[in-house]
Amino acid sequence: MAEKTPQKRRGIQSVTIGMRVLEAVAAMKGPATLKVISQRAELSASQTHRYLSSLIEAGMLRQSNRSGTYDLDSGAIRLGLAALSRMDTFANVDTYVKQLVTTTRRTCLVAVMGDAGPTIVRWYSGSPPVLTSLGIGSVLPLMRSATGRVFFSFGDGAEMDRQLQLLRLQDPAGVPPNAEEMRQKIRARTLETLSGDLIPGLRAAAAPVFDLQGNLKLVVTIIAGAAFPPSEDEAVQTILLDHCRELTESLGGSWPS
Repeated sequence: MAEKTPQKRRGIQSVTIGMRVLEAVAAMKGPATLKVISQRAELSASQTHRYLSSLIEAGMLRQSNRSGTYDLDSGAIRLGLAALSRMDTFANVDTYVKQLVTTTRRTCLVAVMGDAGPTIVRWYSGSPPVLTSLGIGSVLPLMRSATGRVFFSFGDGAEMDRQLQLLRLQDPAGVPPNAEEMRQKIRARTLETLSGDLIPGLRAAAAPVFDLQGNLKLVVTIIAGAAFPPSEDEAVQTILLDHCRELTESLGGSWPS
């Protein structure tokens, strides 16, 4: 029995290394050379070549006859689609946002873009909880909430501009004069923060979550009242961004670079 243990360990290690090579190819934005893949996988070129050959045989990768570069093949694509078809988006959301609440102790909400605007679909109470009239089903203003501003900045550009024009007609005072500049700043930070703009005494920080196609899927927002000192806000915002990036990746999406 003892003699078989090393062989079993070698087998597992081999699969692990093969997955490293496959993930290295998947991480590229297009076909990649042996040298680039080996650097990404942190393996020698000869070792990488052996694993690439095996992955080609398994139908996971293909090699271009003209350029010699490697890319994903139908086997890897089928696996990815199968994984996506079994993925419960909001089960992932619950996992990551509950972790966020446990780590920060702050109340969090999750919103999606509904017919009436940014709509709260999940609410996770912190400790102590925030007392507010907001709850599941509440629609947040596009320009006067951190959540709405993240939707405006990362949502479909044409639709967001249309909603902005409508807002200018209905409530001109509710539209900042520098809306485009604001959008660019939020996109650069991947975050928006507001204090007391929607509900006096409450501070909010909101960040986006993206899907496989790079579209905005939802927005996660942390809110805090006087029980949480503002001096801790910056550290909490970093934690929020980390969780949103990890949640994005768990959904097959890519975080903006």
